[in-house]
Amino acid sequence: MKQTPTQQFLEIDQIREGIVILKDKSLRGVMMVSSLNFALTSEEEQNAIIYQFQSFLNSLDFSCQIVTQTRQLNIAGYIEKIRELEKNQENELLKVQTTSYREFIETLVAGGQIMSKSFFVVVPFYLISAPQGGGPGKLFKATAIPKLTEEDFQRCKNQLWQRMEFLALGLRRCGLRAVPLTTTELIELFWGLYHPQEAETGFFPEIPPELSN
Repeated sequence: MKQTPTQQFLEIDQIREGIVILKDKSLRGVMMVSSLNFALTSEEEQNAIIYQFQSFLNSLDFSCQIVTQTRQLNIAGYIEKIRELEKNQENELLKVQTTSYREFIETLVAGGQIMSKSFFVVVPFYLISAPQGGGPGKLFKATAIPKLTEEDFQRCKNQLWQRMEFLALGLRRCGLRAVPLTTTELIELFWGLYHPQEAETGFFPEIPPELSN
C-alpha cells in the first residue's frame, strides 16, 4: 500500500522571512508571549490586568488565535551533566553540595512529571477581506488557492507585521511581552508539534542556512 507523504496533510505551504504561508496562500505570524503569575498579584492588580486585557481585546479589528502548548520536560541530560560535574569536582565541600543538589532534582522528578507551558498568539492575514467561515476556529482553515506573487507577499507581510506590532503593544500594557518567532523558530515549533518525543529530549533537525532566512 502506497503511503501518502505527511506534507500532504499539512496546511503549511512554506515558511519564509518569519512568516507562515498556508496552501491557500494566506499568511500567519506567530508570537511567543510571556506569562505572569496572576494568582500572586493583589486583587487591585488583578482587576487592572483584567480591565487592560478586556480593553486590548475590544481594540482588535482582526481575528487572532491564542495557543497554549504544554510539554513534558525531559531533564535526563541535565542530571547526567550534574553527575559529571560531581564526579570531576575536586573540592570536597563543592562535591557534597553538588551531590545534594543532584539528589534534590532526582527526588523532585520522581515526585511527578515536570511540565512546561508556552503561550503563542497566531495572527492571520488573508489576500481577501475574510476567509469563508471565518472566526478563531478557522484561522488555519484553507479556503481558496489564489496566486501569491512576490509583490503580494511583501505587501501582506508588511501589513501582518503592523498587526503583530499592534498586538505586542496591547499585550505590553497587560504586563506581557510578545516576540515574533523567526523562520528557524517557526520551523522548530512546527517540527516539535509533529515530533513531540524527539523535541522532549531537545533534539531538532539541522536547518539549512537558506531556510533560516
